[in-house]
Amino acid sequence: MSTCYLNGTFQPLEDARVSPMDRGFLFGDGAYEVIPVYSRRPFRLAQHIERLAHTLEAIRLPNPHPAGEWAAIVEEIVARNAWDDQSVYLQVTRGPDTKRNHAFPAEIRPTVFLMSDELVTTPPALLATGVAAVSAADYRWLRCDLKTVALLANCLLRQQAVDQGCAETILFRDGFLTEGAASNIFMVKDGVMLVPPKSHLMLPGITYDVVLELAARHGLPHEVREILEDEVRAADELWMTSSTKEVLAVTRLDGQPVGDGTPGPVGRRMYGWYQDFKNTVMRGG
Repeated sequence: MSTCYLNGTFQPLEDARVSPMDRGFLFGDGAYEVIPVYSRRPFRLAQHIERLAHTLEAIRLPNPHPAGEWAAIVEEIVARNAWDDQSVYLQVTRGPDTKRNHAFPAEIRPTVFLMSDELVTTPPALLATGVAAVSAADYRWLRCDLKTVALLANCLLRQQAVDQGCAETILFRDGFLTEGAASNIFMVKDGVMLVPPKSHLMLPGITYDVVLELAARHGLPHEVREILEDEVRAADELWMTSSTKEVLAVTRLDGQPVGDGTPGPVGRRMYGWYQDFKNTVMRGG
């Protein structure tokens, strides 16, 4: 039985209860983070807390804890759960109100919730073959850089992939690549790694940062720039990246092979660099 944190109390997840008048439930009015933990060490915790603070400020929700208190709560959740590698989910909503009203309540009482689960990464058999993806128009709102709990559009887009037996939906807006429904998307053409720049149209992923750092460290040619949809469809390699998927090759897009239809050499090198980084820096602190 996993242990969660709710408004100052650690308790069994099954016992946690939130008011139906909570604005997170009624309006999706809140922010969240997902923090990977390796060998019981939260990875880049300060950056996750900073990103949370950015989202809270943007949605005008007072941050209920300073950075040090957030770190202590996360570390306690990790200590109270059984797995060495974990995925910690953290959520802050604007809290309950006395009636359903779009305007913010006069008194804001944020609801703070954290839970943890085992961090399970991609199995070797899937790494060897890569995964299939579909594409769709990116019809989400214009502040995708904010990590809010209002994820219905992402859920609908991801379900398009699931309905077709695929792993992800790759999104295009006005003819340009943005990201995946639940991942960042990288491509390779003629040995050069390409990725869209951070903007209000995509989430600034922590794994996105790591992949760019590894490319720079190992001398991999790369560019951060706007990428046309036609370039994606002509890519030699496509990858999806996230804290759980790490670096995972997309080998089919909309039923067509990407490159030769197998994970490419640049992606295999990046995956190896990522694993070395995980086993030394992420696990080593």
